[in-house]
Amino acid sequence: MLNYNRGSHGTNDYPGYFMNSSPLPSATPEDVGLSTPGLNRLGRVMQGEVERGRVPGAVALIARRGQLAYFESFGQRDPAAGAPMAKDSIFRIYSMTKPIVSVAAMMLWEEGRFLLSDPVGKYLPELGGVGVAVAQGADLGLTAADRPITIQDLLRHTSGLTYEFRGNGPVHKMYMAARIYNRDQSNADQVAALAKLPLLHQPGTKWEYSRSTDVVGRLIEVLSGVSLGEYLQRHILGPLGMIDTAFHVPTALHARLTEGFAKDPDTGSGVQLMNVKDAPKFESGGGGLVSTAADYARFLQMLLNRGKFDGVRYLSRKTIELMTADHLGPITGAPDLLLPGYGFGLGFAVRLQPGISHVPGSVGQYFWGGLAGTTFWVDPAEQLFAIMMIQAPGQRDYFRTLFRDLVYAAFDD
Repeated sequence: MLNYNRGSHGTNDYPGYFMNSSPLPSATPEDVGLSTPGLNRLGRVMQGEVERGRVPGAVALIARRGQLAYFESFGQRDPAAGAPMAKDSIFRIYSMTKPIVSVAAMMLWEEGRFLLSDPVGKYLPELGGVGVAVAQGADLGLTAADRPITIQDLLRHTSGLTYEFRGNGPVHKMYMAARIYNRDQSNADQVAALAKLPLLHQPGTKWEYSRSTDVVGRLIEVLSGVSLGEYLQRHILGPLGMIDTAFHVPTALHARLTEGFAKDPDTGSGVQLMNVKDAPKFESGGGGLVSTAADYARFLQMLLNRGKFDGVRYLSRKTIELMTADHLGPITGAPDLLLPGYGFGLGFAVRLQPGISHVPGSVGQYFWGGLAGTTFWVDPAEQLFAIMMIQAPGQRDYFRTLFRDLVYAAFDD
């Protein structure tokens, strides 16, 4: 069990299932409007994908109406060692860190520590005067930002920042040369490095998936006076009983860490996953956490409960509504990540229409995933959330879609 400190959002006595691998009371699928044959079909498909060598293993969890309807593991936790997958296997969740860090930021917002419209430079002065890259013939020029980056921009990815792996342009190359991702830097170091680089777009004009949530992580440190990891542990991870969620896996738990194939089954290229066996200096708010399906289920049930879990209030109902509403309007960008029919809120993609998208769901559904294929969604209209944990970067888009299709196909009410 990972250590944690109880904080202001915690209680003195954690719920009885705190040490239990099941995060919620169990029900039969039919009790919550799902179909046992439909979920068995999901299991057969996942097992078939494992047997065909498409993915080493997986853990799938589905909950509806506050009850656990499906929780199964498939395949191998570590294909090199031949170790079987278990329900409590630990996964690198990469960008599924973002919703947790976004919730942490909104806890501080509820305390009146900042306004969403505040320029981030008010709290991180080094980001106050960042310029915007412009093409000047064959060269790259710099122009002043039309307006400052706001905290809302960071949470909805309209800051003008980017990820170094999101393109091959001059700004992306500058990110690479500056080693913007570096486990040996502090969160403050990264923000200082970003401040020396130009923005890819004018703030507020494009949805550009980016290191914005890393900056949110540093903002949390400045506002709270403690490290990002400590803040999360005090206010979210410890109180919710997310005992296996942290920025690294301690030695005693290495035998539960999930690994991918050595080579991608489609391309034959090497698969390199983040080193999480040693504590990093850099606590990436955008992609640094490890977790389990059961841990993440506690977090999602809190969101589905509109900010409350086991009698403890984490966020106001209205704050959850704000976070899971569309904050983009006419702003567009990155169609490979932001599916048709979806907008983006404060930490989540948000479904705006019942159709258009190639995946099923309800208006108001929100979701996100991680680089290695982990994924979740919450469907408030159906009182449902689902989680799939895999470590297969090259197959992530296929399995996210497949899993969502199979879950909705198992509805029986």
